[in-house]
Amino acid sequence: MAQQSTSEAVGGQLRANALGTGGIAFLVLAAVAPLTGMVVIAGLGIALGNGGGMPASFLIAGIVLLLFGVGYARMSRYVSNAGGFYAYLTAALGRPAGLSGAFVALAGYNCFVAGAVGTSGALTGGVVNRVFHLDLPWEFWAALSVVAVFLLSRRGVDVSAKVLAVSLILEVSILVVFDVAVLVKSGYSLSALSPAVVTSGSIGLGLLFAATCFIGFEATALFSEEARDPNKSVPRATYIAVIAIGVFAAVTSLALVSAIGVGNAKSVAQDHLAAGDLLLATSQDVLGTVLTDVMQLLLVVSLFAALLALHNSASRYIYALARDGVLPKALGRTVSGTPRNASAAQIGFATVVAAIFAVLGLDPVAFLTSSMTGFGTLAILVLQAMASIAVVVFFRQRRDPHWWSTFAAPGLGGAGLIGVIVLAVLNFPTMAGSDAAWIGLLPWLLPILIVAGLAMAEYLRRKRPETYAALGPEVH
Repeated sequence: MAQQSTSEAVGGQLRANALGTGGIAFLVLAAVAPLTGMVVIAGLGIALGNGGGMPASFLIAGIVLLLFGVGYARMSRYVSNAGGFYAYLTAALGRPAGLSGAFVALAGYNCFVAGAVGTSGALTGGVVNRVFHLDLPWEFWAALSVVAVFLLSRRGVDVSAKVLAVSLILEVSILVVFDVAVLVKSGYSLSALSPAVVTSGSIGLGLLFAATCFIGFEATALFSEEARDPNKSVPRATYIAVIAIGVFAAVTSLALVSAIGVGNAKSVAQDHLAAGDLLLATSQDVLGTVLTDVMQLLLVVSLFAALLALHNSASRYIYALARDGVLPKALGRTVSGTPRNASAAQIGFATVVAAIFAVLGLDPVAFLTSSMTGFGTLAILVLQAMASIAVVVFFRQRRDPHWWSTFAAPGLGGAGLIGVIVLAVLNFPTMAGSDAAWIGLLPWLLPILIVAGLAMAEYLRRKRPETYAALGPEVH
């Protein structure tokens, strides 16, 4: 009897009905890592972008991505597939475009995880070593994070969702304490939302950094096959994620610039740029040493949660492409509804990349995180723009009468995303946080990946027509 149960559990299907709206929302919000975003990205945006106007940058970016999310969520009712962008592009634009998107997604998400391994190792080591007076290298903490992710991912996505829910609640709680403390002590300075402040400095860079804080919310569609009611859960989780990120980031950054002074926020942030501790230093003044130490420990939790959530997203791209025959079929097998082979391959890739940087003696933040996370961010932005086009084409082909949600909103969102992509390419070294020449060349990988996807589609069409014909999702 046990043998039969095991045999039935090993197959190509993910575990159905494993996630509700809350579970999907926790998975994607954890990938966004609100505390990490406020510690790292908000500080960069204030220092290099539009200074005290950064709260408005988060609101503007949120509106653009909410417009994108309107069409994205609507299409999720017709396409329920673990392939995410790959599935959407194939359904709307055809198999060649779908495979091009798949190659960009594979590279982008897997590089993002590799960068997250470096970030988790370096910052965890810095915080834990200081708080507990240890002297362990970043490689130790990175390896510990990788092992924990590997073990949790094998338990199933529902277990990951529960762990991420706890992590997310903890990291958000400390930021809410900070926001309330600033409100009580000094109040919020609404001058940060005035046009003169919002357009000061470089609003372009401000918008670019704000947009990167949302990277990860689009993974809602990746979990549609594991959702209890994907037609409702995925759209709801998408809206919850975008609105929660936008409002939370805007309020916390408003509290931050109010605490340090809207007028001199940019100069103060630049003083803390090298250390990357603007929020932590401000928390020291607002909350005191004990709560700031708690914030730093929760930063470790936030980093691990982001690593786990991103790993789950990347694994599902590997699984979906293997199931369709593009990658080795073994990677498309599941055990008890969990894509264990795809998960092992994904975390193995990230570990090897991190190990290469470690062997070469390269700084994990200055090189590993900057290169891998920077490229991953740009790749996902490109995928979001491609998905906006796919949504418009998909519903125009169906002559859908819902003009706002199927044409206007995704069209406007796509236009905004294209603008952010242009900013990202023009300012890639700044976004990546490194002026190394080879890091500046990374955006050129994207057209190479797109061409590689087109070439793979042509190869499959000619040499493996059965596989080619079976590519893509079932459209409802």
